[in-house]
Amino acid sequence: METQKTLIFVGAHPDDESFSIGATLAHYALLGIKEYYVCATRGEAGEVNPESMKGYPTVSELRCAELQRAAQVLGLTDVIYLDYRDSGMLCWEDNKHPLALISAPLEQVVGNLVRIFRELKPDVVITFDPIGGYNHPDHVAIHNATVKAFYTSGDPKQYPDAGPSYQPHKLYFYVSPHRILRVIVKLLSFFRIDMHRWGRNKNIDLESIVEKQFPVHAVIRTSKKAINIRNKAVLCHASMLGNGFPRRGIFNLINNLIGHRDYYMRAYPPANKRIRERDLFEGLEK
Repeated sequence: METQKTLIFVGAHPDDESFSIGATLAHYALLGIKEYYVCATRGEAGEVNPESMKGYPTVSELRCAELQRAAQVLGLTDVIYLDYRDSGMLCWEDNKHPLALISAPLEQVVGNLVRIFRELKPDVVITFDPIGGYNHPDHVAIHNATVKAFYTSGDPKQYPDAGPSYQPHKLYFYVSPHRILRVIVKLLSFFRIDMHRWGRNKNIDLESIVEKQFPVHAVIRTSKKAINIRNKAVLCHASMLGNGFPRRGIFNLINNLIGHRDYYMRAYPPANKRIRERDLFEGLEK
C-alpha cells in the first residue's frame, strides 16, 4: 500500500499560505497529499481596520482565526506556529521587539524546524525565495532558517534532542517569474503608480524586485477548482485585503497573466537550467 505523501510549507505570517502558494496547496490537497503550514509568527504587526477587530481582543487572535478558516478551505492537515513575533517591514519599530523573528538566533529557529521535519517527515518542503518575495525581513529570515533546517534534519549529530534524523527529499522556493512581474510593473507605471513605493504601506520597491533573477525548475498548472479554492482562502484574510483588494484589480490582472500556474525554483536536489518539472513530487516513490 502506498504511503500518503507529505508537503510542508514554511512561511512567516497568517495569509502567506493563501496569498503565495495557495493554488498549489489546494491542488495537492485535492490529490490527497497531507499538507502542513508552519507559520513563524502570528501576524501581530499587521495593520487592521477597527471594524475587523470586533470580537477579537488582539490582532494576533484575529489573524490566527482567519488563518484557521483559510487552512480549512485549502484542505490543510494542520497549522503549526513557531510563536515568534511579527517583525513588520524593514525599519518598523516592530523590528526592535525582543521576540521578533528577525531577532531570534538562527540556530534556535533551525532547531524548532528540525524537530518538526523529523516528526512529520515531509517529502517536499517549500519556502520563500532568498529575497522573501519582496524583501520582507521575516520572509528572508524564515527562508534562511528553512534552508539550514532542511539539510540539518538529516544529520543525527545535530539537534539530537529533536528526534531521530530524517532527510526531506526535495526543497523548493516559490518564485514569481520576472518577465510577468515586469509586465505588471510597466502596466502600473502607465497609470503613474510609483513602483518604488508599492503596497498598502507604500514600502515595497517593485522596481528593485524585478531586477532579481531566480531560475524556474517547476511549473504547477492548477485547475480552475484549485484556483477557486485559493481565492476563497484569500478572502478568509479579510483584515489584510482592504477596500476589496485583491478581489479585483491587480489580483485578477496577475491571475490572467500567469494563467493558473505557480512557479518554483528547486533548491534540492540541485537542478540544471533544462529541468522543468510539472509535479513537485516528481521522481519520488513510496
